[in-house]
Amino acid sequence: MATILVIDDDRPIRNTLKEILEFEKFKVDDAEDGLAAILKIEKKNYDLVLCDIKMPKMDGIEVLHKIQELKPEMPVVMISGHGDIETAVGAIKLGAFDFIAKPLDLNRLLVTVRNALDRTELVEETKQLRKKVYKSKLNDIIGESEPIMAVKAMIEKVAPTDARVLITGNNGTGKELVARNLHQNSSRKKAPFIEVNCAAIPSELIESELFGHEKGAFTSAIKQKKGNFEQAEGGTLFLDEIGDMSASAQAKVLRALQENRIRRVGGEKDIKVNVRILAATNKDLKKEITEGNFREDLYHRLSVILIHVPSLNDRRDDVPLLVDFFLSKVCAEQSMPYKKITLEAVRALQDCDWTGNIRELRNVVERLIILGETEISKADVEKYVRVN
Repeated sequence: MATILVIDDDRPIRNTLKEILEFEKFKVDDAEDGLAAILKIEKKNYDLVLCDIKMPKMDGIEVLHKIQELKPEMPVVMISGHGDIETAVGAIKLGAFDFIAKPLDLNRLLVTVRNALDRTELVEETKQLRKKVYKSKLNDIIGESEPIMAVKAMIEKVAPTDARVLITGNNGTGKELVARNLHQNSSRKKAPFIEVNCAAIPSELIESELFGHEKGAFTSAIKQKKGNFEQAEGGTLFLDEIGDMSASAQAKVLRALQENRIRRVGGEKDIKVNVRILAATNKDLKKEITEGNFREDLYHRLSVILIHVPSLNDRRDDVPLLVDFFLSKVCAEQSMPYKKITLEAVRALQDCDWTGNIRELRNVVERLIILGETEISKADVEKYVRVN
C-alpha cells in the first residue's frame, strides 16, 4: 500500500485530500507547512508527495528543492491556485512530476496520483534491472599479480579463436570465470554459453543431457529433447568437472569433437553441430589416464590450449583488490551501506590459508560485513575468520 504525504497550509484542503486518498486505500500523512513536511521526509520514505506552492515558513518550491537534495527519486506533485500556474510549470522544469490546479478535480487528482506511483514502480524496477546488469558485468577477473596477469594474457590471445581450451585449477579458483571470459571475448559471444557440470549429473543421465533424446528412448522420455550440444549451437559449451564424466559419455564426446556430429539417445540420424568446447577440471587428468579413468585421446582433443588458474595462496597480492571488490558487491546485494576495512584487517586476510580459494574469500567477506563493526578491523578478522 502506497504512503502519501499531503502538504498544505489550508486545513480543509488537507482533510479533503486525506479523506479521498484514504478512501482509495492509500496511507496518508499530512503537514501544515514546508518545515514540518521536511522533518517528516527526513524520518520516513514516502511513495508520493502532494505539495502546495504558497505556504508560510517554507514555500512549495523550497520544499521541492529540499526533497531533491534529500531523496531525489521521491515524486512530488505540486498543488497550485490559478495564479500559480506559471510557477507550477516552472516547478515541473525543476523536477516536479506534475501539478494539480485548484479547485481540485477528483478524477484529475486520482489519475495524477496513479501515474506518479506507476513511475515510482518503474524507477524501482529499473534499479533492480541495473543490479542485474551490474551482476552480469562481474565477469572481469580481479587481480594484478603475475600469475593472474598470465591467465589474462592467455585469455586475450586464445578467446578470438575457436581453439578448445582445458582449464585446470583447484576448487573455487574461478575456472568458470575464465570460461565465461573466453566466450565473451570471442566471435561467438552473441550465441549461447551453455554450462554443464559433469559431476552433478548422474552417469546414467549425462548422455541424455549432452546429446538429447528421442521420444520413447527410455521410460521417462515422454517427448523429444534437445541436448546441451544442440542448445549451444553457434556458441560455447563449457564442460565443467570433465574428469568426472563416465567412460561411455567420454567416448561419445570424443566422436562429437572428431566429427562435429551428435546422435540423440534413441535416435537413428546424426545431427551436425557447431560449438566451441571449453572444459575444466580440478583433477590431474594425466594421473586419471594412467589409472584408466580418463581417455587419453579425449584429453588430447580437449587440451589444445591449457590454462591453469592459480590458487589464492599463490596470488596473495590480489587479496586487497578482491576484498574491495567483494565489499562493494556484497553490500550492494544486501542493500547495506558500504563498509570500510582497515589495512591491518586486509593484511590479516592475506595471511590466511585459503584452501577454498576465491569462493571462500567471498564468503568470509560477506560474514565480516554482516557480523563485523561499522569498520571491519583486524579484531573482527581474528574473531570471525580462521587465521594461521
